[in-house]
Amino acid sequence: MKKIFTSIALTCLIGGTAIAQQHDESAAKNNQPITKSRVLQVDSSVTTKHTVTIKGKLIPYTATAGTMPIWDGDGRPVAGVFYTYYERDDITDKANRPLVISFNGGPGTPSVWMEIGYTGPRLLNIDDEGYPVQPYGISENKNSILDVADIVYIDPVNTGYSRIVNKETPGSKFYGVNEDIKYLAEWINTFVTRKNRWASPKFLIGESYGTTRVSGLALELQEAQWMYLNGVVLVSPTDLGIERSGPVQAALKLPYFAATAWYHKALSADLQQKELTDFLPEVENFTINELIPALSRGGFIDDAQRTTIAAKMAHYSGLSQKVILDNNLDVSYDLFWKELLRDKGFTIGRLDSRYKGIDRQTSGVSPDYNAELSSWLHSFTPAINIYLRNDLNYKTDLKYNMFGNVWPWDDKDNHTGENLRQAIAQNPSLHLLIQSGYFDGACDYFNAKYSLWQLDPSGRLKDRLKWEGYKSGHMMYLRKEDLSTATENLRKFIEESIPKAGQPVKY
Repeated sequence: MKKIFTSIALTCLIGGTAIAQQHDESAAKNNQPITKSRVLQVDSSVTTKHTVTIKGKLIPYTATAGTMPIWDGDGRPVAGVFYTYYERDDITDKANRPLVISFNGGPGTPSVWMEIGYTGPRLLNIDDEGYPVQPYGISENKNSILDVADIVYIDPVNTGYSRIVNKETPGSKFYGVNEDIKYLAEWINTFVTRKNRWASPKFLIGESYGTTRVSGLALELQEAQWMYLNGVVLVSPTDLGIERSGPVQAALKLPYFAATAWYHKALSADLQQKELTDFLPEVENFTINELIPALSRGGFIDDAQRTTIAAKMAHYSGLSQKVILDNNLDVSYDLFWKELLRDKGFTIGRLDSRYKGIDRQTSGVSPDYNAELSSWLHSFTPAINIYLRNDLNYKTDLKYNMFGNVWPWDDKDNHTGENLRQAIAQNPSLHLLIQSGYFDGACDYFNAKYSLWQLDPSGRLKDRLKWEGYKSGHMMYLRKEDLSTATENLRKFIEESIPKAGQPVKY
């Protein structure tokens, strides 16, 4: 890896006052990184030069790590948002160069996961299945999408290094579905303006709660910022505020149960010998055509039919028929994670059910902890701290919040799925891609398919909507094979979502 430190720009604005410190000025003159205390500089940047080999080609790029302010109505900074921005150097035509704007979720997590796990030019050290390896560190991401698009990774307030700086500003200004969307749209406007990217094709990508975020941003950017997108990518999407209660909510879990049971070889031989993608359509058809109608009858379902449905659910899920009947054909996620491998002494992971955990006792109805999250924090936390300080030269004494306190989070009035539908309907240039892992129990793949179907009740937008599945979990890109496939699919999606030069876009 080649890295050359080139520039530092720093302005510390708190309460509308510019604070200059001799230490900062001296460091800047000597072309040295500026080290600060645990006080956020709301407007700062550190720039470094690098190269990365992607698909056999050497790509030179500039990385900028820094912060930009969020202002109140009087133009005073109330918070600083940390970002990292990767810009390919050998491209002169920025008007045709795509810009990908990236978020993760939580809602209290920064963009670290996709930055050093998926799309960025550097990749954390993990094995081929995504498990941590030591020594911790970073290497080239030969699958990065930086060859086809510039990327900015954004950490919402109180995640990563982002912080509120005005003590009089309440967290409620930022911590909520619609509050989050509103201030981030303003921030994106500032970023695009400063970086002179208004002419560029623009894409939003979000993972987990980040899918709620970017679904709402798609319409907010159009209506409040007059910024129109070419694409939105949802990685492991939430429910997006789309209604799915009662029998529908109960039934939609089953295909995920089946996928996980298949992975752990908990199914009968006739199902186990099938390829996953050949087996799952059978379960999906049963779920839609038999399970939902049966659950709709509630306690008045015929006893014989109840037994038949329970037997099929047991066949597909790896659970016993008794457990299913004891739970009235509606087994919770928690119970499934505890029950599937109970006889072997293991629980399974929520976000990625390939991971196994060990509880204090085998009895109970839910796991003690999330086995997969412990593994991920084990590998990501050292890597991002090493990377930002040593590679991107952003030095601060602030703690990098892998999970920041953004509570209480106001999740009322979540209409982000409908917001996304409106944005797509109003903008014929806007395309949607959903990527899901079959073994994700937090934002499961069949619920993602259901959301896709409900996004287009008219059926007239579906030629711009696409779903893809991968044999991994919530962060499907941690599995090396899926990283290669998923990034290649992102490249195709970006390239296919940009109209040819001079071609008008209309219905």
